[in-house]
Amino acid sequence: MASLETPICDFGRAAPDFSLPGVDGEIWTRDRCRGERGLLVMFICNHCPYVKAVRERIVRDTRALMDLGLGCVAIMSNDPRDYPEDSFENMRQVAAEFSFPFPYLLDETQAVARLYGAVCTPDFFGFNAGLELQYRGRLDASRKETAPQTVRRDLYEAMKQVAETGQGPHEQIPSIGCSIKWRA
Repeated sequence: MASLETPICDFGRAAPDFSLPGVDGEIWTRDRCRGERGLLVMFICNHCPYVKAVRERIVRDTRALMDLGLGCVAIMSNDPRDYPEDSFENMRQVAAEFSFPFPYLLDETQAVARLYGAVCTPDFFGFNAGLELQYRGRLDASRKETAPQTVRRDLYEAMKQVAETGQGPHEQIPSIGCSIKWRA
């Protein structure tokens, strides 16, 4: 399980479109997921300890961001043949167990992860209302273990700034997590 950091934010890069099945039985597109003030695209999975450490915080922060007019979506791009915990059925179970307030989508071909340049789970892409990239950083200081409650909420604060001003912070700390499990 390789641990990787995300690249620095490529400010202004356009959000690629997608059309993917959700665990709710719906087909979701970028434009269907976006909010009036922007879009947060998260690449997550079920088996990664970095994601498991922050699932509750992802739910907490996305609920707050949705209240600010930001759309949020999570995409699972791992190959579940080697990681059965990441199967579509298990995605459904995790989304229900943690009451995901956002669509949880399967990128079976891994094409969307490649379009976005996702490298790890979790990997966060924060876009403004014009769907221009403004954030490519971490959720908070958590790693494989959940950080204390008192840590700075990097993702929430950055995306709140994006919702209010259209611009993300220039200082961003990369996310770290397990590598995306690419098909051979």
